[in-house]
Amino acid sequence: MGLALFLRSSQSASVFDVFSVFLVLGLILNSPVLCHGGVTSSFVRKVEKTVDMPLDSDVFAVPSGYNAPQQVHITQGDVEGKAVIVSWTTMKKPGSNKVLYWKELSKEKMEANGNIAKYKFYDYTSGYIHHCTIEHLEHDTKYYYEVGVGKSSRTFWFITPPQTGPDVPYTFGLIGDLGQSYDSNTTLTHYEENPLKGQTVLFVGDLSYADNYPNHDNTRWDTWGRFVERSVAYHPWIWTAGNHEIDFAPEIGETEPFKPFSHRYPTPYKASNSTSPFWYSIKRGPAYIIVLASYSAYGKYTPQYKWLQKEFPKVNRSETPWLIVLMHAPWYNSYNYHYMEGETMRVMYEPWFVQYKVDVVFAGHVHAYERSKRVSNIAYTIVNGICKPVEDLSAPVYVTIGDGGNQEGLATNMTEPQPDYSAFREASFGHAVFDIKNRTHAYYAWHRNQDGYPVEADNMWFFNRIWYPMDDSARASS
Repeated sequence: MGLALFLRSSQSASVFDVFSVFLVLGLILNSPVLCHGGVTSSFVRKVEKTVDMPLDSDVFAVPSGYNAPQQVHITQGDVEGKAVIVSWTTMKKPGSNKVLYWKELSKEKMEANGNIAKYKFYDYTSGYIHHCTIEHLEHDTKYYYEVGVGKSSRTFWFITPPQTGPDVPYTFGLIGDLGQSYDSNTTLTHYEENPLKGQTVLFVGDLSYADNYPNHDNTRWDTWGRFVERSVAYHPWIWTAGNHEIDFAPEIGETEPFKPFSHRYPTPYKASNSTSPFWYSIKRGPAYIIVLASYSAYGKYTPQYKWLQKEFPKVNRSETPWLIVLMHAPWYNSYNYHYMEGETMRVMYEPWFVQYKVDVVFAGHVHAYERSKRVSNIAYTIVNGICKPVEDLSAPVYVTIGDGGNQEGLATNMTEPQPDYSAFREASFGHAVFDIKNRTHAYYAWHRNQDGYPVEADNMWFFNRIWYPMDDSARASS
């Protein structure tokens, strides 16, 4: 509305008229920007360099005691959620490869034995890396576990997921591209303080960013492991491999992709009949989670393609109604960073995503936040020229959440105008939660780091694509 419409006569304009002008202009300037597509947030984060925390930061502190276990972390150890993989590192000696564990309030301690390995990367030699799978656990039960020996032993706990079922409530946290900067620490702290407590983190790739240091300094893998221990030793993180996990450096003689990541962060891939730790599936509560590998071969006839082709028909939506896919490189991305890097995988797999009615896809890679509408782009046949994304209620919502806070900083350069498929985008660091209520509804919320809690910068009520396939785009409020 033009200013002249308010100031009809400079002689007769009252103080109230002038106040109204500035009030309306203020509302306009502080509102989300409505674009050709959805909403581009008007929030502008202060531009400042993202800096890694120094090595003597308290978040990197080595635990006390001789050869004490450090970098303790857990992930799911099977498909059903009745096994946990416990991992830790000892730096001076191998120490014990055993895990003692017991149910809360029980005096009976059980024992599991694991494996120990080391690896070398250029001029770095790792500590002794332990992996131990605890099996035959009971659902929805709190267990304590102990690693290490004598005065250097350390005790942690975890809670197994409830038995799979369509109306079992469960809450997932979502973090990606974390790194180990001051902003990374803010992201993790805000996630920990979120009143809507996540029970498991779905991590969409790019962990330590050690490859950004000279010679891929692997001591930064150790510091990152100590940094996130405060969360991942108690709540399983489900791992997705990103580009910063590749660590391919032939210029220094390192030609084995994913060497540090694969030695440190195991996944239960064999349980889902995968031939690689970088793509696999698990069930957790009411959700069936498929993890894909953006940086492993995915074309037709490849192992990943053949596995996924068999995987989708196995999903029983009466048992696990929520179908979630994790990957690193996003398929729908309206930032000028990593633009269309996921396009070839999208062309290969998107028809399956629509056919099997995937509910939501979470990705990282782009260091910002974006949520799409339910869209697909599967009509193109070379000759018909139909190559524009269209709204499709059988398609998933695509969320980019590569905004953990790593040292590379934010992606701030967006494509203009905002594409039709983009519902909301903002260049900020943050985390999200996906809170499944029952077989029909899930509440999703994204929190930017600058906000206190329980303030949410973006949220949406998801309607399940099988049990309540209504249009949920109108239920988003940003």
